[in-house]
Amino acid sequence: MIEPYEAALDDIPGAHPYPRTSRYHDVEIGVHRQADGTEVRYAKRRLLPKLPEHADEHVVNAGQRPDHLGQRFFGDPGQWWRIADANPVLDPAELTAEPGRTVDVPSPGSFDV
Repeated sequence: MIEPYEAALDDIPGAHPYPRTSRYHDVEIGVHRQADGTEVRYAKRRLLPKLPEHADEHVVNAGQRPDHLGQRFFGDPGQWWRIADANPVLDPAELTAEPGRTVDVPSPGSFDV
């Protein structure tokens, strides 16, 4: 049987379960111990930093998706979350659901948590 990668991280002191490019990379990992002694790990609450003053704006085109914006502005489709964090949306799909919508785009490296 192959163990999940999280099990290997338990053997490495200070290892984090999220890759460096993840929005959760720097989030503290909590451990909840259940009544039977089982430990359940979870990401603690992640607070959003203030949007930098020098954020750019982008007008959404028809057919664009959040991952397209991540690729365009950060060179990585997985970085769509940086744009979602900079805009007041609950669902990332809201960013691009309405063509013509203007979204804030933080400068690369200026919105790190």
